[in-house]
Amino acid sequence: MKRYSQMSRRRALLALLVASPWPQAWAHGDEAASAHAITGSDSDVLTVVGPWELTGLDPSRAGYMFARMEVVQTLLEVDDAGQLQAGLATAWQVSADGLQWRFALARGRRYHDGSEVTPASILACLQRAAVLPGVLQLAGITAMTVQQSDLVVSLLQPFGPLPYLLTHYSTQILAPASFDARGKVVAILGSGPFRIKSISLPQQFDVERVEGGAGRAVRRARYISVSRAETRTLLVQSGQADLAFSLDPPSIRALQNSPHAVLLSAMLPRTTILKLNAGHPFLADVRVRHAISLGIEREGIARALLRDADLGATQLLPPSLARWHDARLPPLHTDLRQARRLLEEAGWRLGTDGARWKDGQKLQLSLITFVDRPELPLIATALQEEMRQIGIAVRVQIGNSSDIPAGHRSGQLQMALAARNYGNLPDPVASLLQDFGPQGGDWGAMGWHDGEVPALLARLAALPSGDANTGRAERERIVAVLQAQLPVIPVLWYRQTCAVSRRLRGASIDPFERSYRIASLQWT
Repeated sequence: MKRYSQMSRRRALLALLVASPWPQAWAHGDEAASAHAITGSDSDVLTVVGPWELTGLDPSRAGYMFARMEVVQTLLEVDDAGQLQAGLATAWQVSADGLQWRFALARGRRYHDGSEVTPASILACLQRAAVLPGVLQLAGITAMTVQQSDLVVSLLQPFGPLPYLLTHYSTQILAPASFDARGKVVAILGSGPFRIKSISLPQQFDVERVEGGAGRAVRRARYISVSRAETRTLLVQSGQADLAFSLDPPSIRALQNSPHAVLLSAMLPRTTILKLNAGHPFLADVRVRHAISLGIEREGIARALLRDADLGATQLLPPSLARWHDARLPPLHTDLRQARRLLEEAGWRLGTDGARWKDGQKLQLSLITFVDRPELPLIATALQEEMRQIGIAVRVQIGNSSDIPAGHRSGQLQMALAARNYGNLPDPVASLLQDFGPQGGDWGAMGWHDGEVPALLARLAALPSGDANTGRAERERIVAVLQAQLPVIPVLWYRQTCAVSRRLRGASIDPFERSYRIASLQWT
């Protein structure tokens, strides 16, 4: 990969320095209230801090946080290798024609209000999830019924990843008392090892262990939304936070030799992407999309911001998704000369102002990103400078993560920088169907029309999951087309770093970000 020229390095570093420290206006939430809540906490309460706010009680909104704090359960779970494990279902099988799945449901489980986890209550939650926008709509479900203690799911056509959809937080199972008469979620009554003690939206919720736990197990825990990475770092350094997630590189450096915490890190199946509106007049030409990609110095950004040059994304799906990462694929790289040549071929001429013009229009685009992941605004600033060097004027807008799907649906979005979790469903087929299906997706393609990739994904979805060789040709072709067409542009891969208090032992990182694994933690 080509390196920055000395001038380019200076410009990029200057851009990064200008961008940090972040303006106070970028912060979300009440940091003072969060700090006060932590300061007033008891010493035996495990305090977890992260940037994510609780946007509601419905599983489709903030269900992932209740799953991470082990309050709720899903029908199935996955291990660190992405293999299916029992959850509220103990066994599962599919019919020979692939049109009917049968899940044997666990017996003797109870919700946190003491009521029994019945097949009927599980069915009601899944039927509710199936009619809401979400992952279950990918499967073509025609009916869900209960036969004795089995859940039977009938499909319009075979869909191999169905069991993986039932690991998603939006399919979590709640007690009937969690819903009001209109079906709205008014309480979180799950069946996990921890139950809700109190909730204060959007900042905080407290949990307590349902049963005592062995030895010095954690019995009480608290999650607090703290939007600024530097505030989370200070809370760790002062001993007021026990687990801190989504740390930026300055925070990682500050905590490397902390007497209060140790750092854990793991590669995740997450990619920082530049989402493009390929239906926009400026971006419809694939040459412009390739020029943007060629203008990105991925290795330089990864080294400068993440202190890890290996995180520069040479293709969309990272090596942690071994079945989907094609090491033989020609890598994305930096070539400013070729980028400028492609823009010239597309009719964009360089003006005296340093920007490119065509038919009286300036090649200017807006780029939306958000602060929930603290590195994103800084990456956006670096991209802004790199695009300027090839004649593309970029206006960076810092907003909320919800602005991206809203812009997708309204058609107003031009470019967005986001961190897309391709392990959100442990079989990436389902996530890719969401992103690159015929209609695109909130976090994937926009205005991009390609018949081949949706057809290949549909073919993969009809195959049984699990065998590494099944569907290999389809996977290789999909990643090749995405690399050639660039409906989204990969920028960086992702390494999760978590600060863990030294008064804890047994901490580990879930590569699929499903759980904080607090049930396995012990006080030292």
